[in-house]
Amino acid sequence: MDEFYVAALENLERQENALNYRKLNHKERFDAFLLPDDVFIKNYRLNKNLVRYVINILTPFLIEPIRKSALDIQTKVFIALNFFATGSYQHPVGNSHLTFVSQLSVSRAIDEVVKAMNQPEIFNYWVKFPSTYDELRQTREKFNTKFSFPGIVGIIDCTHVGIFPPKKDDPDHPEYIYVNRKNYHSINVQLVCDSDMRIINVSALFPGSVNDAYIWNNSQLEPILREINNHYPEGFYLLGDSGYSLRPWLMTPLAQYQPNTPEERYNHRFKYVRSLIERCIGLLKMRFRCLLKHRILHYSPVKACKIVNACTILHNICIQNNIQFQQDDEIEEVEEIDLEMFEAVDNEIGNRQGINEELLAGRRMQRRVIRYISYE
Repeated sequence: MDEFYVAALENLERQENALNYRKLNHKERFDAFLLPDDVFIKNYRLNKNLVRYVINILTPFLIEPIRKSALDIQTKVFIALNFFATGSYQHPVGNSHLTFVSQLSVSRAIDEVVKAMNQPEIFNYWVKFPSTYDELRQTREKFNTKFSFPGIVGIIDCTHVGIFPPKKDDPDHPEYIYVNRKNYHSINVQLVCDSDMRIINVSALFPGSVNDAYIWNNSQLEPILREINNHYPEGFYLLGDSGYSLRPWLMTPLAQYQPNTPEERYNHRFKYVRSLIERCIGLLKMRFRCLLKHRILHYSPVKACKIVNACTILHNICIQNNIQFQQDDEIEEVEEIDLEMFEAVDNEIGNRQGINEELLAGRRMQRRVIRYISYE
C-alpha cells in the first residue's frame, strides 16, 4: 500500500512539473516582439518600434495589473491590435502567445485600449485638420504639386461600417435607423484625407440610414470650411462627389460637359484626384479588417464609432511611417465604395425661394479652377 501512495505522489509531482513547464513556456511565448518582422507586421499592422510607441502613449490611460493573473499593458495592446487587424476574436495560427487568453479578457482588453486611443491627447494629435493659414497653404500646395489641381485641402467621402443590430427599443439608438439602403446595419463614416492618404478628419456618429450630404451639413467640419472661405476667399476647399452641394469650400464634378473642352478636362482631373479617398478607404479597411462589412462590429454604435477612430489613428501612424500594407495569404475582397445614387438638389436648381448665393459663389470658384486647369 505504501508503494502505491509513493507511486501516486510521484505521478502527481510529474504532472505538476509538466504543468509548470507549460506555464513557463506560455509566459515566454507572450513576448510577441520575438516574432519575425514580417509575421509581426502581418499580425499587428505596425512594426515593432511603432507598437512600442503605441504602448508608450497608451500606458498612462491603461490599467496596470494588480493580480499576477491579470493581463499586462503590453498584452492588452497586442490583443487590440490583432483584433483591429483581423476583425476576429479567434487568433490566427502563429499567434500562440495569445491563444490562452479568454474571450472575456480579450473583450475587456479591446475596450480598454479603444477608450485610451480616443483620449483627446492621442486622437487630436493623430487626426487633425489644418488649423492655421500656413498649414492650409502647405496642404493645398502638396495637392497642387501632385495633381495640378489648385485649392484642394482634402478629399471627402463616406463609407459604411457594419455593426450588430442595436435593440429595437433602444431610446437613443433604435435599430431601424441603422439599416442602410443596402439593407444591412451600419454606421455611415465620413472621412477626409490629404494628398498622402492621411485621414485628417473623421465623423463616425451617424447611422447607416443617413446619406452623405446630411452628414456633411451636420458635421463639425462644414462650418470650419465656411469660416476659412470667409477669411481666405482665394480658395481652400474639399473635393467631393456629386452627392454633395457645390460650394466655394466644396468642389463637385460637372453634371454635363462637351467633349474636348476645358470642362471635360476638369471632370477627368477631378475624377482622378477624387479616387485618392477611395484608395484611402480601401487601404484602411484592408489593413484593419474589423471595419469590413462582413466582419461586423459586435458592439454598440457608440463603441463602434470609437473603434473606427482607433483604426484611423493607426492608419495615420502607418502612413506617416511608410508602413507598407502586406496582403494576407487569405485574400478577401473589400466591398465596393458606396457611392451615393443621387444628385444634390441645389447643385442644379438652387434655393426654391430664390437665388442660392452660395451655389453661385461655388460656380464662380469652379470656373476659376476650370480656367486654371485648361491653361496650365
